[in-house]
Amino acid sequence: MDYSTILYDLEDSVLLITLNRPEILNAFNRDMMAEMIDALDSADADDNVRAIIVTGAGRGFCAGADLSAGSNTFNAEARDDREDGLHRDGGGRVTLRIFECKKPIIAAINGAAAGLGFSYATFCDMRFMDRTAKLVTSFGPRGLIAEHGTSWMLPRIVGPANALDMYWSSRRIDGEEAFRMGYANRLCESGTCCSEAQQFLRDI
Repeated sequence: MDYSTILYDLEDSVLLITLNRPEILNAFNRDMMAEMIDALDSADADDNVRAIIVTGAGRGFCAGADLSAGSNTFNAEARDDREDGLHRDGGGRVTLRIFECKKPIIAAINGAAAGLGFSYATFCDMRFMDRTAKLVTSFGPRGLIAEHGTSWMLPRIVGPANALDMYWSSRRIDGEEAFRMGYANRLCESGTCCSEAQQFLRDI
């Protein structure tokens, strides 16, 4: 598959998947869903891939769902790109595929991770986060449940009270606070989370 929304780079047995829509902070669309699933399928099938890093191009990790379709963003009946049998939550398909991946996955959170982008990072095995990066759950202000499986996963990482704080307030949480609550495994200086994750994986 030729990728248009992600980059797939393998070096020294570490695969770097870069969400690559930097002009809109790597917002998720159905092309990215299909490409992420294909990339993880390819990585699982390739013995040369020993571990995976997911990061974002430019100044963001992933700003969440691409809402450029306006009120029809989540209306399957109004979208000609919604194929029969594929009406299931696309973001949830990706988080489940991350969860089922056979290779270790680290999220290198280099910038804003909001909504679905936050969910992507939450389902990775570890999170290396730049000190200046920000997390926003985004669900509460939109009247949504904590979707894509994050209501199950997040309390297992940060505990129920911290998870409720993140969901109910939907406030911005920087790298230092994310590290203190146990969400981020490594707190990195700005611009270094990806290189630190690469070195960590090479070491192991």
